[in-house]
Amino acid sequence: MRTWRLIRSFPVAVQVLLVNQLGVNTGFYLLIPYLSGYLGHDLGMSAAVVGIVLGVRNLSQQGLFLLGGSAADRLGARGVIVAGCALRAVGFGLFAFGPSVPVLVLASVLSGLAGALFNPAVRAYLAQEAGDRRAEAFSLFNIFANTGALLGPLLGSALVAVGFQLSAVVAALIFAGLTVAQVVVLPVRRVERPATSVLGDWRAVLGDRRFFAFTAALTGMFALQNQLYLVLPMEAARLTGSSAPVAVIFLVSTAATLALQVRITQRYQRRWSRGRSIAVGMAVMGAAFAVTALAAVLVPAPNAGDGAGATALRLLPVLVTAFGLAVGLMLAQPFVNELIPSFGRETLSGTYFGVFYLASGLVAAGGNALIGWAMDAAPWLPSALCVLIGLASAAAVILLERKGILDPDGPGRCRGSRTGADGCHNESKTRSSEPECRSPAATS
Repeated sequence: MRTWRLIRSFPVAVQVLLVNQLGVNTGFYLLIPYLSGYLGHDLGMSAAVVGIVLGVRNLSQQGLFLLGGSAADRLGARGVIVAGCALRAVGFGLFAFGPSVPVLVLASVLSGLAGALFNPAVRAYLAQEAGDRRAEAFSLFNIFANTGALLGPLLGSALVAVGFQLSAVVAALIFAGLTVAQVVVLPVRRVERPATSVLGDWRAVLGDRRFFAFTAALTGMFALQNQLYLVLPMEAARLTGSSAPVAVIFLVSTAATLALQVRITQRYQRRWSRGRSIAVGMAVMGAAFAVTALAAVLVPAPNAGDGAGATALRLLPVLVTAFGLAVGLMLAQPFVNELIPSFGRETLSGTYFGVFYLASGLVAAGGNALIGWAMDAAPWLPSALCVLIGLASAAAVILLERKGILDPDGPGRCRGSRTGADGCHNESKTRSSEPECRSPAATS
């Protein structure tokens, strides 16, 4: 009931964006997890071709986040969200009706470009519409996203039993429905005509040292979140001798998010500073992997005669880590998303989100490669690396907070920068005062 009341308290635009994210993740996860099997098993493609098709999709999305963020700032987030969902519908439809390699590559490019468009645009639009309640809005965003990530594979497993083409068609129809719903329901917002060029906007964001320090400190968040799909499934299979229990990991993560996300956000946004909440969240995310690191050393290999009870006990360390990872993410992520657009003027929020997620995606890819190497070196090493990533990120956030970098109205920043001012002069260090801005036309 608390979550429902919170949803109803937001304007229609926020509610539409939440439902949109539920649909986006449902459509994505009912198709993508089964794509490699379809390409390799059903179409008989080589591992190299499968890798190219999947890699093109990832590269198209991760590499173009900056483009998507800039498009949201200049063309309006609503239009970019609509275009992204429409492109995803076309791309997923091509997976159903295009068995040739060129068509599959085109489908991958369109699907990846779609994600690069609507991911930063949705977050920028949500941040704008939520106003001072960004943290609560992004906590709800996490709930809807996680629910979609759970429903998608469940629906996909039923559809793929009939045929992959049916999964692709249903996924395409979901995105087509989202496109129509956004055109009809999502409010149109006036887009301010920028006084700077796209390159000028990029220079402003890429030259923001405060933001880049923040981004460098928090790229570990995305790297650890990705281990829900790498380290934890691998560790579950190693401890139990089967990949079947992997679904329970996602169930635990999603159930924890549904039950605790709103409570955690509302509790700690009043009690702690943003920096402290993020730092503790990162520390919890990292420390959670200490459980699987110890299990890799202490728990012996599974036996063929192990019953359901023994298998459940073996899986317990992985589930504890999944729960801790979810709790840490619930504590940190809403406040991270709340702070990202506060570093610059409001008309650059899409670009800031684009740069943040571009950097996070690149670091996560490198992190996965390193963790993959560590798996071959020692079973406990991947989890140990995750512990170090989480603790290092937490320490970096604490340092940034002590320097005042996480305070949107701190040194070198004024409230006027939200609407495009810079060159600010703080007359007082208290948050209640309004610092003067010497140059209203300057960009941040």
